[in-house]
Amino acid sequence: MSGRSPTVTRLFWTLVLGGAAGFRYGAPALTATGAACLAILLHRLDRPRRFRSLVRRIARRHAATLALRRRQERFLDAYGNTIEDGWLRERAYFVERTILPLVEARGFSDYVDPRFDQMEAIVERVASGYALPDAIDTPEDGVAYERYCAELLGEAGWDARPTGASGDQGCDVIAEKAGVRLVVQCKRYARPVGNAAVQEVAAAALHWSGDMAAVVSNAGFTPAARKLAGTTGVLLLHHDDLSGLAPARRAGRRMVTAGR
Repeated sequence: MSGRSPTVTRLFWTLVLGGAAGFRYGAPALTATGAACLAILLHRLDRPRRFRSLVRRIARRHAATLALRRRQERFLDAYGNTIEDGWLRERAYFVERTILPLVEARGFSDYVDPRFDQMEAIVERVASGYALPDAIDTPEDGVAYERYCAELLGEAGWDARPTGASGDQGCDVIAEKAGVRLVVQCKRYARPVGNAAVQEVAAAALHWSGDMAAVVSNAGFTPAARKLAGTTGVLLLHHDDLSGLAPARRAGRRMVTAGR
């Protein structure tokens, strides 16, 4: 039976065993065999629905986070166009790292490649359908945005203060909590932040003797920025993330936050 699908294998052995039972027990055994074969076929025909249901259940477990990431990674550019490159990358990442291992473990490995777009579409519906609290309008002025980020850190228990417009060496906000110093660069942009900001805040952390370094933005980050942040330990945050930011010490060259 090598190379045959599980459904074909089940049908084969059901017919073999049922046929043998039919010779011994007659019509009742044949009727039971027919019912078993029908049940196997219906289960097979119902497989696409069960697959979609499984993907929805997995996505719904993370609906709040997906909805927040969707809001954070989609924005309007200066021409009024919706830019969602960051969200599309996030959505694909969620499917690859969270959904695929679970659907494969449940026996749907043959659905992975042909139905990837379908899985992304389900994630999109779950994320867009989750009701988040209304977003608070952020200041459009850069200096005001720095003060806004400092206020959010203050609400989270950090002793935070803007450094001022001049002589900041790439640091816009200094914050301290539990003996940990956080160096922050704030970017109120209409486009994803590039890796120059990561380089600047990494240097600023050395200048200001920081234990943690972060770039905070309203508009997401480029792939290059994310890659550099991964090697330098710089945190890339949306301002919504500041309310849950916990202090952490630098681990080697990497900086991590507890609970994130």
